[in-house]
Amino acid sequence: MTVHGTTQERFAGVKSVMSASLASGADLGASFCATKGGETVVDIWGGHADPAKSRDWERDTIVNVYSTTKTMAALTALLLADRGVFDLHDKVAKYWPEFASEGKADVTIAQLLSHSAGLSGWKEPLQREDLYDWSKCTDLLARQAPFWAPGTAPGYHALTQGYLVGEVIRRATGKTVGTVFREEIAEPLGADFHIGLPASEDHRVAELVPPPVAVAAQASSELQSNMATNPGIDVGETAKRAWRGAEIPAAGGTGNARSVAEIHAILANGGVAKGKRFLSEAGCRRALDCQIEGTDLILGIPVRFGMGFGLTGGMVPLPNPNSCYWGGYGGSIAIIDMDAQTTFSYVMNRMEGTTTGDARGFSLVMTMWQAMAA
Repeated sequence: MTVHGTTQERFAGVKSVMSASLASGADLGASFCATKGGETVVDIWGGHADPAKSRDWERDTIVNVYSTTKTMAALTALLLADRGVFDLHDKVAKYWPEFASEGKADVTIAQLLSHSAGLSGWKEPLQREDLYDWSKCTDLLARQAPFWAPGTAPGYHALTQGYLVGEVIRRATGKTVGTVFREEIAEPLGADFHIGLPASEDHRVAELVPPPVAVAAQASSELQSNMATNPGIDVGETAKRAWRGAEIPAAGGTGNARSVAEIHAILANGGVAKGKRFLSEAGCRRALDCQIEGTDLILGIPVRFGMGFGLTGGMVPLPNPNSCYWGGYGGSIAIIDMDAQTTFSYVMNRMEGTTTGDARGFSLVMTMWQAMAA
């Protein structure tokens, strides 16, 4: 199947890998992008944007990337910390006084970013449409006691992390996380990623195909069930204007592989991308500060979490030590290697039942690594 786009000659093998994935049906439509030293060295796409195969996946096709969105909210927090708006080890209640209730007075911003705040879900039952009510989602979390002692264990904050980090950003800046991200990162870079998609861009959005096994069906503990079913994840929701337009900073971002990889080139290249400085090098390295490690109470796998990113080790060994990553429900991934100054991103519309990437994206990344090592 035809794969469009460009690659440097030594990385041409990724086109064959994507073509095979599209031809086999493992992928319906997808894009993959890689940067090295701030230069985009691979930018490819192919397949279809809908299950009926009535729309081609184009250069400017975008798609909901679920939790890969978290990396954009985290980068926004790192940028604000680098500029002195807050310190990542500040207590959340310094900016959000109501949050101090129910034993949360000492919870820090770093614990929100590292999924160790004990707030992996809401205790009060929510409906899916409640996710569009920012005040309700944040007020409930402020009034809620943690599920476990903050700072003692990691536990994936699948939806709540975005509201928690986003509310700190809103309190500290007076602007929403989507607004700060757009004004300070996406627009200056010319990056096509959105936390809150304008209706004018709906025509470019690919339709997600749900995974064979839903997240809720995989839950085996009370904590996992709470995360997966309250309010529950309905892939069909991503086709609604309400979802696309809302700021859901842990799961509702819309973009393509190019935008993800080129934005994270900021971190891979010491704070500079496309000739513009966004962060200091030290500010970028904060992403690598390990905050918590151990078996994740939700995911059930060994993890190492830094400031908003997963760190190499455990289930995700990366070639170089100063690397970080994240994945989105269904298969999207972002990998940042500060040693090699590289970024990789894969996004797609045919979903698998995973939150940490799958063979499709990693096959493309492995092909890149092999070419770099040759």
